[in-house]
Amino acid sequence: MNGHTIVHLSDLHFGRHVDLAQVAAVERLVPDLAPDAIVISGDMTQRARHGEFQRTLALLEHLQATAPTLVVPGNHDVQWWRSPFGLFGTRPKYAKYRHYLGEELTPVLRVPGLVLAGALTAHGLSAGSLTWNQRDLTVKGHLPGSEIRRLTELFAGEAPGSAKVIVLHHNILRGEISQRMGLSRWAQAQRWLLTAGADAVLCGHDHQEGAGQVADRLAISTAGTLTDRTRGQRPAVFNVVRIDARAVRVEYWRWVADRREFRPSDNFAFARSSDRPAAVGAARDA
Repeated sequence: MNGHTIVHLSDLHFGRHVDLAQVAAVERLVPDLAPDAIVISGDMTQRARHGEFQRTLALLEHLQATAPTLVVPGNHDVQWWRSPFGLFGTRPKYAKYRHYLGEELTPVLRVPGLVLAGALTAHGLSAGSLTWNQRDLTVKGHLPGSEIRRLTELFAGEAPGSAKVIVLHHNILRGEISQRMGLSRWAQAQRWLLTAGADAVLCGHDHQEGAGQVADRLAISTAGTLTDRTRGQRPAVFNVVRIDARAVRVEYWRWVADRREFRPSDNFAFARSSDRPAAVGAARDA
């Protein structure tokens, strides 16, 4: 398998906090990176407003001129107040997202030798995302077992050796500064993700870049934010993920404010292991 390059963005938050200079710099830079695919792992908007989705759509049209692009909803993209706890079904929560970004909330993108599969973790105020912290009630994510079963079946049908990537919004690894997990049942989610047969998970939400592994087997890329709300007021970062036959590599591209451009920074490499049998049980919940 030849190597693949994925540009991984997240948490643009078009609206009050977006840094338009950084967005413009990404638009200029992406063609030079020659990606096979581009991912935005949620929170394209700040308040799920029409203008914010319209600006997202304009960005996607620009990026798609370079490479096919996959997006998934983040918690800021969900109008949860239109159907708290799903009282009026799920469609009202995602109606505006679907109007602008397409009907599919868990899209699948294939290029030769690579498959990227979206997973829905942004449900707003829902039973699966409940925590004891009231501030987290509409912020935390939830990864249902049904999503893991769908992903496992999907990846099982792919050609041997193909690179398999899951894209979701909420951070899988604990934030370095925040010390927070994005999912309300994070330990369970980590166990389940190990069974899906993926090489990597691409996520965001924490507003700080991250790279690591779950159980020394599953590579995780956490993209930062292109806003003025980075953790610890650190420079913004987006990630470039490169996958070849042996490894998943995550490279940070860090914002240099005085030059108004992103430059390559830290590099991480993780051995590929998705073709080995999983050692943990499959997801069983609804």
